[in-house]
Amino acid sequence: MKEYAIDVPVTPPKEYEAYFVPVPKEFLEDAYKSDDFVVFTGPQHGGSGHMRLIVRVKGDFIEEVIPDPGYVHRSMEKLAETKLYIQNIPLFERPSIIDFGNYNLGYVRAIEEALDIEVPERAKYIRTLLAELGRVGTHLYDAGILAVFLGHTTGFMWPFALREFIIEIFMRITGTRITGSFIVPGGVRRDIDQKTLDMIKRMTYAMENRLKKFERVFIKNPTTIARLREVGVLTREEAVRYGVVGPFVRASGVEYDVRKIEPYEAYEEIDWEMVMGYDGDGYTRFLVRVEEVAQSLSMIRQLVDNMPEGDVLSDDIIAFDKKDIRGSFFEAYADMVLPEGEYTTLTESARGTLLFSIISDGESTTPYRVRIVTPGWMYLKGFMEACKGHRLADLQAIYGSFGYFPPEADR
Repeated sequence: MKEYAIDVPVTPPKEYEAYFVPVPKEFLEDAYKSDDFVVFTGPQHGGSGHMRLIVRVKGDFIEEVIPDPGYVHRSMEKLAETKLYIQNIPLFERPSIIDFGNYNLGYVRAIEEALDIEVPERAKYIRTLLAELGRVGTHLYDAGILAVFLGHTTGFMWPFALREFIIEIFMRITGTRITGSFIVPGGVRRDIDQKTLDMIKRMTYAMENRLKKFERVFIKNPTTIARLREVGVLTREEAVRYGVVGPFVRASGVEYDVRKIEPYEAYEEIDWEMVMGYDGDGYTRFLVRVEEVAQSLSMIRQLVDNMPEGDVLSDDIIAFDKKDIRGSFFEAYADMVLPEGEYTTLTESARGTLLFSIISDGESTTPYRVRIVTPGWMYLKGFMEACKGHRLADLQAIYGSFGYFPPEADR
């Protein structure tokens, strides 16, 4: 092997000695004896996305995880105070872009409650359809990211390819792949033709067929099971104590789903079951979402088959000229003023309970205050507790089992 001469002196020149701080011998001895360390994960690391995790370990066992969110904070609550009510619809779907239907619903339903707007039945079905399509797309996204965290590249490619089915449907309905801004006060922006509805139904069968293959590739893969089973366990009591929501609290045996507890839109008109799990570990949290995809596909077919006829926008909203939808549609809502008071809604988004609260002064065309509490923010404490006692190598597996999406918390 060729040797290279190194001109850099092994010891620093004497003129630099004044800048060196001597380390006490006792400190070095204690450091060698201790196996306590602090490990910083993120925000650029693939295992934490746009969030930093401060992890205290003893050896390679996790003693404490402190989330440090805020790296993608956009101050949307403050921005909302400067925009018309209608302009805030695209703003508030940004925390979870493919789940825009549920985020649209949470905000719009609060406005409809304030103005006592009755939504036509067909619009309710279309809104529920968008919400469930977004749920499927979000769960597929989370499955792909979980696979990346476990080092399973093929497990990433399969759900992301299936997710394109959902995005193509969104393109047909809204004209955009994500952030459709399709749900508005009083209904939806426009109707869905029968050809598109038929395509949606065919898509559900095609996706079910491909999900069976994904089950063999990743869901029931022995490596996946070994990495997630009995890892990151949250008992029922812990899940309730730490405020975990959505499929993650249901995986710990807590029967709570806003769609069942306080039904809205068309959820009372279709047959579906609340998916439950009882082990509270990472694998159960994953399986609950897998089964929720199957439930959502069944719900989508029912919504298509039973879609009622009629208008898709309430008579309470000023009629707009369909030939110039962009300009006149905006004008229909530009002068909207909510009565004085506070209006709050709960919506079951893909990752859990979503809260919107609007405060109006009764005079302005912009909200006085909007508060949004996302599921990503609500289960951070549960994630912290689930990591304790596990090895550092399990950190990403536990993180992925919660489907954490940093922009959702950093609203």
